[in-house]
Amino acid sequence: MKIASVASSFPPHYYKQEVLTGALKQFWGDRLNSPQVIDRLHNHSAVEGRYLSLPLEEYYQIQTWGQANNAWIRTAEELGREALCRALRGAGLSPQDLNAIFVVSVTGIASPSLEARLANRMGFSPHIKRIPIFGLGCVAGAAGIARAADYVRGFPHHVAALLAVELCSLTIQKEDLSMANLISAGLFGDGAAAVIVTGSESAESGPTVLATRSVFYPDTQDIMGWNISEKGFQIVLSPHLPDLIEEHLGHDVETFLEDCGIDRSAIGCWILHTGGPKILDATAHALKLPKTALATSWECLRKVGNLSSASVLLVLEQFLRRRPAAGTYGLLAAMGPGFCSELVLLRW
Repeated sequence: MKIASVASSFPPHYYKQEVLTGALKQFWGDRLNSPQVIDRLHNHSAVEGRYLSLPLEEYYQIQTWGQANNAWIRTAEELGREALCRALRGAGLSPQDLNAIFVVSVTGIASPSLEARLANRMGFSPHIKRIPIFGLGCVAGAAGIARAADYVRGFPHHVAALLAVELCSLTIQKEDLSMANLISAGLFGDGAAAVIVTGSESAESGPTVLATRSVFYPDTQDIMGWNISEKGFQIVLSPHLPDLIEEHLGHDVETFLEDCGIDRSAIGCWILHTGGPKILDATAHALKLPKTALATSWECLRKVGNLSSASVLLVLEQFLRRRPAAGTYGLLAAMGPGFCSELVLLRW
C-alpha cells in the first residue's frame, strides 16, 4: 500500500493571531472577567495566524447551531472538493478512479454525508464505497490512513481516498467561558486535507504503508471530546492530556516498532499531530526526541493552528514535498477522543 499523494486546502479568510484575539474579546464582551487571560493564552499558543471559514464579521451573526452547521456544509463541500482535486492531480488520477472514500470530521454533520455531496459535484463512480466517520477528532487523520490502507490491502488493485475536513471556528460557543474553550479558541483553525492511498497492484509512487496500530486507553473518555447540546459542540479538554501522552505514547511506539522489527533510531521522519505547545512538548518527551525532530509539526502549528484530524496530514504533506531519501522510515502518529492513539509506519 502506498500514499500516492497528499494535498490541503484552506478558506480564503486568513487572520493574524492578534486580530483573532481582539475579535474574541469583542465576541465575549463583558462576559470576560479578565480579558488579559485571553492575551496570555493566545500569546503562548505558538500560533501566528489561522484560516476561518467565514469573514470575521459573519460570526457575530450566527445565533444557532443550525446556522453554524449550514455554514459547515457549504464550506466543507468547497474545501473538500478542492483538496480531493489537488490530491488526485498529484497522483495522476481522476475522480472516476476512486473505488472508496473515507471522510473524517468532528466539527459538523450532514446527511447525505459529505462524500455523497461530493460524488454529485465531482462525478465519482456510482459504485464507489463511501465510509463517513464522525467522532475520532484529532486522531482521525492517522486512523483514516490506516483504514484506507486496510481497504487497499484487501483490494490491491483499488484506489482509496481519505478526506479530512475540520472547521473548528464554527463550533465557537458564546456562553462557554471555561478554560478549555478559551484555550481552544486560540488554538484551533479551519482547513481540509486529502490523501490518495493505492494498493500493491497500482503503479503510483510514494511512501509505503508497512504497518498500522490502534491503541485504546480504557476509562479515559473524559480527556477530550465534545459535550453536544442544542447549542452545538462544547469542547471537552482535560488539563491531564499531556500527562496521559507522556504515560503511554513512548511505550506504545516502542512496542509497535519492536513488533515491526524496526529500531526507533531508524526513524528519519517523525510525522506527528500538531496538538499545541504542551502536546508537542509532551510528545517529544515521551518519545525522547529533541525539539528539532518535530520541527515540521511546530511549523504547521505556527502557520495555521491545530486543524484536528487534518493537522497530521498537513505535516505529512510537507514531508512528501521534501522527498526523503529512498529507504527512509517514517512514523506517523496522532491521538484523540476515546482516548486513543493511531500509529502508521511508513517507508519511502
